[in-house]
Amino acid sequence: MFSTFVSFAQETSYEITYQKSSNGKIIENQDLIKVFATQNHVLLSTENIESNKATLPFERTLVDIKDLSFYQSATLSSNKSISFKDNEAIKNQKLELLPDTKKILGYVCKKAKTIINSNTIDIWYTNEVNVKASPLVLGVNLGLVLEITRNGNSTTQAIKIQKKKSKSTINSKIENTVDALTYKDLLWKSRFTTIPVFKNEIINFSSESKSNDSVIRFANGTIALRKIQIPSQAKSSIAFLDLMEQSNGDAYDRTGSVFIIPISNSKQTFHSGLEKGKDALPFYENGNGRKYQGVVATSTYEPLTELMRFFTPFGIKQYNHIQLKDKSWEDQVAYRQEITDVLQQYAGQEVWIGAFIGNYDKGGHKISMNLTLHPEDLPSKSTKLFPLFNTTNVMEMAGQDYGTMFDVDKGLEVKISLSQPLKNAKIRYITTGHGGWENGDEFVPKKNTILMNGKEVFQFTPWRQDCGSYRQFNPASGNFPNGLSSSDYSRANWCPGMVTTPTYIDLGDLPAGEYTFQVKIPQGKPEGGSFSSWNVSGILIGE
Repeated sequence: MFSTFVSFAQETSYEITYQKSSNGKIIENQDLIKVFATQNHVLLSTENIESNKATLPFERTLVDIKDLSFYQSATLSSNKSISFKDNEAIKNQKLELLPDTKKILGYVCKKAKTIINSNTIDIWYTNEVNVKASPLVLGVNLGLVLEITRNGNSTTQAIKIQKKKSKSTINSKIENTVDALTYKDLLWKSRFTTIPVFKNEIINFSSESKSNDSVIRFANGTIALRKIQIPSQAKSSIAFLDLMEQSNGDAYDRTGSVFIIPISNSKQTFHSGLEKGKDALPFYENGNGRKYQGVVATSTYEPLTELMRFFTPFGIKQYNHIQLKDKSWEDQVAYRQEITDVLQQYAGQEVWIGAFIGNYDKGGHKISMNLTLHPEDLPSKSTKLFPLFNTTNVMEMAGQDYGTMFDVDKGLEVKISLSQPLKNAKIRYITTGHGGWENGDEFVPKKNTILMNGKEVFQFTPWRQDCGSYRQFNPASGNFPNGLSSSDYSRANWCPGMVTTPTYIDLGDLPAGEYTFQVKIPQGKPEGGSFSSWNVSGILIGE
């Protein structure tokens, strides 16, 4: 890398101002494009950049007309800039010159045309001004480009041309020159905030699993937990969760969950169970004689807030040595899901973020995970979040019971009290059925019914029929005599190697008062040592 200051001899120059329009209408509150041109050099900038009002990051382009090269530079922060040099792009432009003419700002313009990434670009340029310039690098060698239109509806047009009375200098600071791909990557990443959570962490089953200063492990290594500060900007940003997974020994498809446990909370949380054992959590009983630890909210307890439900594929990466004709296995599976409506509730707070993968393998799975916050002008809402239930037994490997409470009519029931009205209320509901044999609920469609105060508010049958689309993630998925692989089979709202997306249940406006929410599922009966269960989580969200 190097840093230099480029300064050119004084030459007669022009300042051209461009504005953008869409479908014939001028775009409001736009940052006008400013182009400074001499016979030998062109600087592409904007009005805000030149007046030191630009929002970071921003870019400028410096074109050398003599050798048709250009520098692209980006200011990423107050103390960091990068750039790259391109010697070929302008020379390789394929432009069709057409006979059409029209006048723009009193100058006779000719037309050129090109197609880029399936977009048709019309370029109008004039040779009546003694400079070559363009609001883009595109067409800069034709003459002075006064208008560029993409697909007939998006136009950038010159609105003012000023010839400088005295000769001037084009200056540009070229810093930290990198290759083009590095430039694009650094520029892209500077547009949002990345919060690292886990990097190549092992989620396995082993008494040898150890915690360290930043990552705490529970349930024999099947849970990894880390304390994270959620920036206050999460309140006004679109938030995503990214998780990458590879097998580190385990060949099977497994249930995974990413969740939040609040720290500054007056209620008891799931963290008590992690530290003291499952019996430290409040029990839920539905009349079937079993006790389920920590699955429903009470007046003094808050269950896990689930961000993402994911499922590992069969042995990705670790078992890629298994060869099949015309199959090229993926090296990792990348799960990505928007979590804005949940994460923004924790803006400015310190929380525990955890990841669970249910497995009994010493090698287990390897994961990396981060959160990204993308600036957005979101509508200002005072939203509230109430975790209602979560039957995913993330402490399965520490004895927490499975979600088998749906074997009686009561199913899952939770009672809450709203001290204030809740507008536009909805339940963020995630459900997956389990029982991995022929008659188990994993492979048998079952209707989920949600009731509020005894009245049905929603019902559907969760089912995924697209699992065969992800065969390339599943090298260790066995092939059966009928020509199918295990990963091909349709399942109760999940596929090996995929995320289960939430279902949103609209409840309307809820007045203050007492509410009982109930989930009913006709859970199948056990056969021998095999049994069915359902992992359901629900979060009440409103304004």
